Amino acid sequence: MTSTVSGLKAVHLGEIDYLAAWDEQRRLHEAVVAGEQPDTVLLLEHPSVYTAGKRTEPADRPVDGTPVIDVDRGGKLTWHGPGQLVGYPIVRLPDPVDVVAYVRRTEEMLMEVCAEVGLVTTQIEGRSGVWVPQDERGPARKVAALGIRVARGVTLHGFSINCDCELGAFEQIVPCGIRDAGVTSLTAELGRRVTVADVLPLVERRLPSLLG
Repeated sequence: MTSTVSGLKAVHLGEIDYLAAWDEQRRLHEAVVAGEQPDTVLLLEHPSVYTAGKRTEPADRPVDGTPVIDVDRGGKLTWHGPGQLVGYPIVRLPDPVDVVAYVRRTEEMLMEVCAEVGLVTTQIEGRSGVWVPQDERGPARKVAALGIRVARGVTLHGFSINCDCELGAFEQIVPCGIRDAGVTSLTAELGRRVTVADVLPLVERRLPSLLG
């Protein structure tokens, strides 16, 4: 399924293998750089997979030999899998390119989505992503993660938001290299099931805000 909102194309890929989606990102990136395709966001789920960004440390990796795909995005190690909505914006950033501003726009968009389903979230200085603040249930917990790359002014990789995924997958790693905070999901925080199908249209409607 494909839709267009304010000139930005959103493509729903369903569940797709990580490497197949990575090939599609690179194909689209070349087309957007060349002006042959409009700004496009891929919205999807992955089968269970660990991916490692350029800053991943050996100690962050699984200790049980679980395979990890090394990729050229920023950030460290994370997990993708069923119950997690992943978005890969392939969009041209305005000149002058400001990657930090793009990251903040992405975080703010995801915070608005969380608010719409009833979850209050925040940004934490020095840490990317969207967080549930520390409370009586425990320390700050990440509900949405970001891993970005910009090449020739056009973005690659993107964001993920945990809807009703199995959080045990994060226990095998040091997610995003952060040892003093947890990972959570919309379902875990709200005490009711919130699915990818529930969240996808809320994200899709807000995608034009990424363009600045």
